[in-house]
Amino acid sequence: MHQRKALEIVLERILFKSRWLLAPFYVGLVLSLVMLLVAFVGDIAHVLPNLLSASPEEIILAVLTLIDLSLAGNLVVIVMFSGYENFVSKIDTGTSEDRPDWMGTLDFSGLKMKLIGSIVAISAISLLRAFMKLTEPGAVMDEARIRWLVILHVTFVVSGLLFALMDWVAVQAEKH
Repeated sequence: MHQRKALEIVLERILFKSRWLLAPFYVGLVLSLVMLLVAFVGDIAHVLPNLLSASPEEIILAVLTLIDLSLAGNLVVIVMFSGYENFVSKIDTGTSEDRPDWMGTLDFSGLKMKLIGSIVAISAISLLRAFMKLTEPGAVMDEARIRWLVILHVTFVVSGLLFALMDWVAVQAEKH
């Protein structure tokens, strides 16, 4: 019996320490944030030289692309911070005033809602960008692409609503 308890303690220690195997994933997310920054800077560098001659529609499309990249970056930061804090270790920011209010308070359910909210926003921007391109002179409407963008967007919205409903049902079940 004593040997079984010792084996259990060793196994639990190994399992508990194995959470650190997730740390490289979060370092990879830092690298993905760098990739998004490079794409963001590249898009700005591409747009600025033609800014004075660009049509309002072209400027709006460029801004929508930058917003899209910004939302993706925000999403990476949310997943990186909350995933690390929820599954690996608390992030010690000392007395820094810059610590986001949501850090350390975002559980898996909150992360899921922020994630789906960001995906819905990104999807909406992609759909808006596709509609804006239709206003360009000589633009050809790709009905299949537009249809799929709408279907995906509606799927993301419905998924978000179902996630919210599942969370609400779980909270109601906990109350009883």
